[in-house]
Amino acid sequence: MRFLATTPGITMALALLAATASTTSFAQQSGPLQADVAGEGEQLPDPATMTVGPDIKGVLTARQGDRIQVEAADGTRTVLVVNETTQVRASGGLFGASRTKLDTGALLNGLPLTIKTLQSGETLLASQITFKNTDFKTASMIRTGTSQQFAEQSAATEALRGRMGDIDQYNVKATTNVYFDTAQAKLSEQAKAELCSAAGSAEQMDNALLLVVGYTDADGDEDFNQTLSEKRAASVINYLQQVCKWKPYRMLTPAGMAEADPVADNMTDEGKAQNRRVAINVLVSKAVDGLYADNSNR
Repeated sequence: MRFLATTPGITMALALLAATASTTSFAQQSGPLQADVAGEGEQLPDPATMTVGPDIKGVLTARQGDRIQVEAADGTRTVLVVNETTQVRASGGLFGASRTKLDTGALLNGLPLTIKTLQSGETLLASQITFKNTDFKTASMIRTGTSQQFAEQSAATEALRGRMGDIDQYNVKATTNVYFDTAQAKLSEQAKAELCSAAGSAEQMDNALLLVVGYTDADGDEDFNQTLSEKRAASVINYLQQVCKWKPYRMLTPAGMAEADPVADNMTDEGKAQNRRVAINVLVSKAVDGLYADNSNR
């Protein structure tokens, strides 16, 4: 049975996967980037003379030279200038709460960004760019791990490498939820059994990847729930890799979504119990999935 990714948490994660896994970039396009706010071809004014511009939130979809393109949730595309004055920072997330100052080379396609800008006419300069450590690690792992995944497959799978440029989304082939006690990240015996069962089923799917997303109920403050959801996701991937023997390069970096995207009413004990979960999503690229479907019908 196919489970469609309709929830905000999975949709966001899949959008990041699609943008990062695609090999298409602005440098490969024949025409200019399309954007609602663009200053292509204009010389950047002195930042000291620019005024504060709008805040931009969206996914980095392309870059060339000193310009990046960011696409918002509503599909609006904005082109911005980045240069040596742009401050780039990664903050928080599963792998630590520290804030790390980076250069613009850390901006990978697929990263969800929050950007403060300076403006002169229609030209926008990104004065400050921030993103989450978890999102960066996901984008980086997909870029390197997907290549490794295909390199280690059979000759038939190796032939699919040329189709990677056509991948723009993933099919969610199955989803398994495991549940947790209040304020706990420890796996129950039932959860452990279900995890290895899910990994065994996914192993039967060619080129399947696992995307693990942790959640909490609505009790507790936001920071506590964010940390707890990340710990739950980490417990799941550790067990999948160490006990269920799921290969690390086929495991996408986990995400913690705190109390976002509840599946039940947080006003009841029963609803809270359903929301204290980790979702293990089995992903197969649409291009690969379609190819195997075509072959099976011959």
